[in-house]
Order: sequence, then C-alpha cells, then structure tokens
Amino acid sequence: MSLINTQVQPFKAKAFHNGQFIDVTEASLKGKWSVVIFMPAAFTFNCPTEVEDAADNYAEFQKANTEVYIVTTDTHFSHKVWHETSPAVGKAKFPLVGDPTHQLTRAFDVHIDADGLAYRGTFVINPDGVIKTLEIHSNEIARDVKETLRKLKAAQYTASHPGEVCPAKWNEGAKTIAPSLELVGKI
Repeated sequence: MSLINTQVQPFKAKAFHNGQFIDVTEASLKGKWSVVIFMPAAFTFNCPTEVEDAADNYAEFQKANTEVYIVTTDTHFSHKVWHETSPAVGKAKFPLVGDPTHQLTRAFDVHIDADGLAYRGTFVINPDGVIKTLEIHSNEIARDVKETLRKLKAAQYTASHPGEVCPAKWNEGAKTIAPSLELVGKI
C-alpha cells in the first residue's frame, strides 16, 4: 500500500537542532509544510553532500513556509558530533533527527532490515501531516534538493488551487492545467 495521502503515524524522536537537543514528533510536522529526508547514516561520504545541498537551499524552503528534517538511523548525539566535525553538515540550520530504534524508517517504509539503515527517501508532507509526495531510491544515488523544492511548490500550488494540476516540468509561475473532458486526447 502506498503512503501517498496517508497521515504520518505517531512518533517521537530526538534531534540535534541549532546547538540543542529537541524532541520531534508527528505534531512537529503539523501547521506548516515539511520535507523529511532519510539518509543511510551519519559520517559517510555521500550523505554530507545531501545535507549541504539542503542547507544551501534552506532559505528557499523557509520562504515556502517549510521545515526540513534530515533523518538517519544514528542517535542525536552522533548528529551533534557530525554537525561539529563536517564542514558540509555544519551548514545545517534544520533538525538532524536520530532514529536508532528504526521507528521512523519503518513507518516511512525506507528501512533496510539487513543493514539497519535507511534508503534515501524524500517525503513532502502538508500542514495536516499528510504525505503528498515521496521518492525512495538506492543509496548510491544522491538527490538534488532543487527537484524536491519543485515538487513541494507544486504540492503547495495544487493544495491552494483545487481543480488544477501541474504538468511535467512545472515550475512556480508556469501554466497549470484545469482537467476537463474537452482536453482528453488533445494534449
């Protein structure tokens, strides 16, 4: 069963965020848009490049009233040290969430049982805590957060414009489509 249009399940996790340890729950994801980005593990070679990409684009997420959460199966203590020792991860101003119990990786269906790690999963969640987009892929392929931003803005647009859809390669400000019987077979 797909997680699309389902409610984020209850959870509680610890995160390192701006020099402090904080609790993150499903309630943290409500009231504004959220992007949850799962990575296999801290202190690896590819994951810091993704954290840095998210950090370099964080202002765009903030402008879109969206919080970013990076999740690995490490502890929040590991994330503190990772943030302090990696120049790339040190740029992060968003929560680095620890999931050592694998509650989140299992709930979001990105858990790798054999390794105790996560696949690279990206989830856009609306202010009601409902998953609107998801992408999961193999760990050797890092993501481009600009595509996540594009999907976020498309989800936000369609949420505020019922009856419209965003066509392929849609970007903010571009034309949308109002589905109708007259369009069937004409595009």
